[in-house]
Amino acid sequence: MFSHGFNPVEVFFQIIVLLFAISVHESAHAWMANRLGDPTAKMLGRVSLNPLVHIDLMGTIIMPLVLIVLGFPPFGWAKPTPVDPRNFRNKVRDDILTAIAGPVSNFLTAFVAVVILALIWHGSSGKFGPNLGHMDVASPLITLFYLAMWINVVLAVFNLIPLPPLDGSHVIRHFLSYNALQVDDRIGYGGLFEVLFILPMLGISIVGALITPFMAFFQGLLNLFLSFR
Repeated sequence: MFSHGFNPVEVFFQIIVLLFAISVHESAHAWMANRLGDPTAKMLGRVSLNPLVHIDLMGTIIMPLVLIVLGFPPFGWAKPTPVDPRNFRNKVRDDILTAIAGPVSNFLTAFVAVVILALIWHGSSGKFGPNLGHMDVASPLITLFYLAMWINVVLAVFNLIPLPPLDGSHVIRHFLSYNALQVDDRIGYGGLFEVLFILPMLGISIVGALITPFMAFFQGLLNLFLSFR
């Protein structure tokens, strides 16, 4: 999927797709929070696909670029979407729904990318060949939407890891004991260093194992759609 050398076209596509994926992710948090009674993020203009309102210098630009250049799947983060749970009608349920809205939106985007890939494939009578996951395909659109599928899956699964401050931690915190919750609160956004350094160094195979079945599902779905006549 990702080339080992520095390919400017590939890097450009990955950056564009990642910016869009992050914008979808954060705007989904903001949209869901507003639907459930908290307009904080909406009033700050965060229900938007404009990446400029979500960009975090380190998480949205520097970290993804470093990963792409090193040949790793790009992921990153945006400015946290501000949420005030006191505005929710059902604080536990609505906080969980707001947290999972981001990853769910990325899975939905990946599904849309699969559908578009299948439409392009059938519209061209399959003339681009079966190697959809490589940069040597004839159509830039195929490359773009394959990357959209791949990167949205990576972003969704990564954010479901139950470590602060990722979305998965916002879900499991409601099921923690009081003492465990205090530890979780103390970690807070400092947990980002744990996610970025400790986990990759000690458990990169674990992260890969988490992503692999989801990617296999979407790849299988794509293969199924391509097989239709």
